Amino acid sequence: MTAGSSPPPPQEDHPRRSAQNLKGILPFTYIPWIKVLLFFFSLFLFFIALETMKTGAQEMTGFARRLSGVDDLLSGIGLGWLTSYLTLSGSPIAAISLTLFDIASINEVATFGMIVGSRIGGSLIVIFIGVIYILQGHDRGTSLLTGILSFMVTGLIYIPATPLGLFLLDRISLPIPFISSSSSLSKSPVDRLLGPLRNLMVTHLPDWVVFGLGVVLTLISLELIDKALPEFELEENIFGEVPDLLYRPLISFLLGFAFTLITMSVSISLGLLVPLSVRGYIKRENLLPYIMGSNISTFLDTVIAGLLLRNPEAANLVLVQTLSVTIISLLILFFIYRPFQKAILRSALWMNEKSSRLLVFSAVLFLIPLVLIFT
Repeated sequence: MTAGSSPPPPQEDHPRRSAQNLKGILPFTYIPWIKVLLFFFSLFLFFIALETMKTGAQEMTGFARRLSGVDDLLSGIGLGWLTSYLTLSGSPIAAISLTLFDIASINEVATFGMIVGSRIGGSLIVIFIGVIYILQGHDRGTSLLTGILSFMVTGLIYIPATPLGLFLLDRISLPIPFISSSSSLSKSPVDRLLGPLRNLMVTHLPDWVVFGLGVVLTLISLELIDKALPEFELEENIFGEVPDLLYRPLISFLLGFAFTLITMSVSISLGLLVPLSVRGYIKRENLLPYIMGSNISTFLDTVIAGLLLRNPEAANLVLVQTLSVTIISLLILFFIYRPFQKAILRSALWMNEKSSRLLVFSAVLFLIPLVLIFT
């Protein structure tokens, strides 16, 4: 300090740190909260859109509740598969099959087959969302890949799980904790939240208008989700260990299981994979275990439907089916996951390369249930 110069001002005991100094210490201060709020609003709108679209489709195909005459496994699979296309959801068809079984309209094996088919055909909603995303200008390869993988993973798991389930069905009887139809478990959070709105639309609007409204809301919600998601690469995430965690198949499996369990809607849990994978939040390598986990917890609503019927055979059928799918999924996850993953990804990517292959794939997905029904 030179003579005559003024001393520097004393530093404050608690200086205000600059935003740059806080970087890395309080990462949440940099979260764009407007986008967070927009994301949750768009997510809520997405829930409404899916439920609206499915409500319209289900009302237009109310004849499914009067189906009868199915008497074997293959025709049951075909019927459940095809009618789940019409309703854009496997859950109502699975519930219908249990009701038909309860009134002795179809036998146990056919009921088992209808539930299998309903779970495979329920994957169509993911492809439907992918098509909508393509119409919005997104890359076809990523947008459709999730739906293709959903079909392939679900179908390949059910190939061994179905005979295993039928084998167990004749040999074990699981404990059945029957519940009252007034129990809060009988409805998912989405049902309780959107039930009054759904009833209002069905009462005052034609079925095709409800379905069309659902399509429009889906377009809007996906556009909002896309705007709410920032450009993001897992490898550059400030939470450095999250990417490594998500790349573990067991963690992705548990995430798929938990999210579907909470929402009780595989349409929501798998449908969200389309925008998330397009924006790079979920890598295609993580999709398989996530789908496998979702395919197990999606049985919850069917289990509840079986318990509400207070029919021990119906409830046992669903529980055994859930057990068989869980066993096959865990065997794949722990013993042959890597070759399973490589084979399915290679096949799905090959299928998705050319439009001609996608057309053949789509035709096969509709021909298989028809062949099964009339075999």
